[in-house]
Amino acid sequence: MEKAYLTVLILPGIFILLLLAEQVIPLRQRTRPLFRRLVNNLILTAAVFLVGSLIVKNAGLGASKWTTQRGIGIVFVVPLPRCCRIAIGILLMDLTFYYWHRANHRIALLWRFHNVHHIDPDLDVSTSYRFHFVEIAYSCVFRVCQMLVVGADPLTYAIYETVFSAETMLHHSNVRLPLRFERLLNRVIVTPRMHGIHHSAVGAETNSNYGVIFPWWDRLHRTLLLNVAQSSIRIGVPGYLELQDNRLWNLLRMPFVRQKRYWCDANGLSPKSNKDKTVKVTRMSA
Repeated sequence: MEKAYLTVLILPGIFILLLLAEQVIPLRQRTRPLFRRLVNNLILTAAVFLVGSLIVKNAGLGASKWTTQRGIGIVFVVPLPRCCRIAIGILLMDLTFYYWHRANHRIALLWRFHNVHHIDPDLDVSTSYRFHFVEIAYSCVFRVCQMLVVGADPLTYAIYETVFSAETMLHHSNVRLPLRFERLLNRVIVTPRMHGIHHSAVGAETNSNYGVIFPWWDRLHRTLLLNVAQSSIRIGVPGYLELQDNRLWNLLRMPFVRQKRYWCDANGLSPKSNKDKTVKVTRMSA
């Protein structure tokens, strides 16, 4: 019952709160009308939650119960109090998701589907779960493998999924947090400015900042990029910035048709960053 209340009330409440905050204190200027984007994104989000509930959730929880009953996974290697197993399990789930996210950028077949998330020409809380439902469906394979490796029990799985959902909405949001506060916050969690760089139309910037909850994995793997001012970021994928690219039918069929040159615009030009190609860890820019 408590879990149902959490899902039905708290997470939608966070979404609405962030959506309203974006209208008052936006981080980046909007480039497209909100209503049409919102309709498309919410339709895709509904499909994501339907597929996630029917396939991914059942696969993940089933694998979690199976591994817990048999003591399989990293968290069971050394006998520990349950609170320690939960903490380690959450950290390892987030680390393994970092690898999954990175794979979705590096493997061409996976990127075809993940690109649906990235071609949104604006970035806000409605982008949080704007994915192709096929990507969500095949991610159940990752979830099962994740449980086999980590060994997180159902409670750990539920806690992680809840925090994951809330944090996903926060760092996709277009809310301007005070810079000093966000710099402090970013030492612990992924923030809007950090993730905004991940949605840049510059390929080298998109291929950075893969973390979902914790930024530590990007620091550890040298994929963290912070020194890009939000005012200089153009959101989206250059090859898919035409109006028709973001129509609902085209979003659904896009992974199955001939792909455009992702990082070249209609004129055949690739947006360039004025930063060095080497990803550097520096202070967060405004």
